[in-house]
Amino acid sequence: MGKPVAVAVLFAVAALCLAGSARSDGSDHRYKEGDSVPLYANKVGPFHNPSETYRYFDLPYCMPGHMKEKKEALGEVLNGDRLVSAPYKLDFLKDKESESVCKKRLTKEEVARFRSAVIKDYYFQMYYDDLPIWGFIGKVDKDGKDPSDYKYFLYKHIHFDVFYNKDRVIEINARTDPNALVDLTEDKEVDVEFLYTVKWKETTTPFEKRMDKYSQSSSLPHHLEIHWFSIINSCVTVLLLTGFLATILMRVLKNDFVKYAHDEESAEDQEETGWKYIHGDVFRYPKHKSLFAAALGSGTQLFTLTIFIFILALVGVFYPYNRGALFTALVVIYALTSGIAGYTGTSFYCQLEGTNWNSKAEFQAPCRTTKYPREIPPLPWYRGTIPQMAMAGFLPFSAIYIELYYIFASVWGHRIYTIYSILFIVFIILLIVTAFITVALTYFQLAAEDHEWWWRSFLCGGSTGLFIYAYCLYYYYARSDMSGFMQTSFFFGYMACICYGFFLMLGTVGFRAALLFVRHIYRSIKCE
Repeated sequence: MGKPVAVAVLFAVAALCLAGSARSDGSDHRYKEGDSVPLYANKVGPFHNPSETYRYFDLPYCMPGHMKEKKEALGEVLNGDRLVSAPYKLDFLKDKESESVCKKRLTKEEVARFRSAVIKDYYFQMYYDDLPIWGFIGKVDKDGKDPSDYKYFLYKHIHFDVFYNKDRVIEINARTDPNALVDLTEDKEVDVEFLYTVKWKETTTPFEKRMDKYSQSSSLPHHLEIHWFSIINSCVTVLLLTGFLATILMRVLKNDFVKYAHDEESAEDQEETGWKYIHGDVFRYPKHKSLFAAALGSGTQLFTLTIFIFILALVGVFYPYNRGALFTALVVIYALTSGIAGYTGTSFYCQLEGTNWNSKAEFQAPCRTTKYPREIPPLPWYRGTIPQMAMAGFLPFSAIYIELYYIFASVWGHRIYTIYSILFIVFIILLIVTAFITVALTYFQLAAEDHEWWWRSFLCGGSTGLFIYAYCLYYYYARSDMSGFMQTSFFFGYMACICYGFFLMLGTVGFRAALLFVRHIYRSIKCE
């Protein structure tokens, strides 16, 4: 993808992401006194199961007189948003005191639905002039020691505190009245009147900074200290690893080059040992060439996708509660970069003498491959594929595991993550560690006269994805309160896809690094 094309793609995606949620119902966010400000009810769901959400009016709340569904952008649909007009009217600069929404009698079935929602800690989410609002729908009184003695209450009075600056809405907070409760403990019909209060207050905060408060939580000093500790930990890992590997490999390779040069001068018929011994097999094409080329193509596409997403994040496209912007960018960029996967996979397949394509490109190998492969000598168990993958995946994972918690808490919780610069640094560190550890293991594999390094380097590079999936188990059972079949299947199903993507991307990085290394060392010796 050329530079002008890449820039055009980024601009197009950024415009699409910003257009999806920058305006609430076509408004320019300027109002006069008494103007109707759009308020949409979005969804309800268990607080600890963020992927399990339902329509706001799936609970028997008061329905507005004229139900209006907001036209949603692609990202909002993918995000599971279901915006409909809310039953509350918060006109600009109009205070209201204990305004009645409606009076209704809840049937036994409706009481049971509300009670079930209260037991599961249901919360509601709304958007007022594109500003998010949350609140819990009720509470559980656990004064009794036995669960049968618990009491369940529904909040019936919401207080809205709205802050404005001239003709713009700046901030809104919603709080429930702890004294206005409806007892849902018993299975009987209940009469309830839903109320709301609106208070307008002036603020000096400019409109351009009204979203800042949602990103401040991830930028608090103690959070930043943890993030920087994560980076320092990762940098120390990288420095130790790269320093160790550079020292060892340079010394060993230097000795190898001197030894092989001496052998060539002293005795032409002397038996070769080590990685030079397999120079006629090291560039022998791998098994399952078509699958290998496809994996490289997909990994290259995912790497390009990740870089584009980071660029958009660093320029501020994914500000907090830009509804569905990340999903829009992922889908659009994935579609636009699909050609990269096709071109890379096909090109590499052609170089490997694929039988189903005509190509003039040849694989650049510094040594000629012999007609028949050499037999690989017996190797100890720890030089097998699985032990090598375990060693290769552990170090890159140790460099990112601290930052993983915050990413998981953002994706699978209600924490806001906005420190994309730190995340980008961690990503670069991950790539460096993956490349270096794969190169090191490839050298030791070749030194043991095992020439089947193609798939091994890919599997070792991508093994960090397996460690991330193992971390999913730890996070689910030890760091979260998620439960239920729906949330469990969502979590492990989606994370399996994400970790597989990491496997392909890092596998491609590992193989490319190993290929550069192998070409370099065999170009430095005399191959016959």
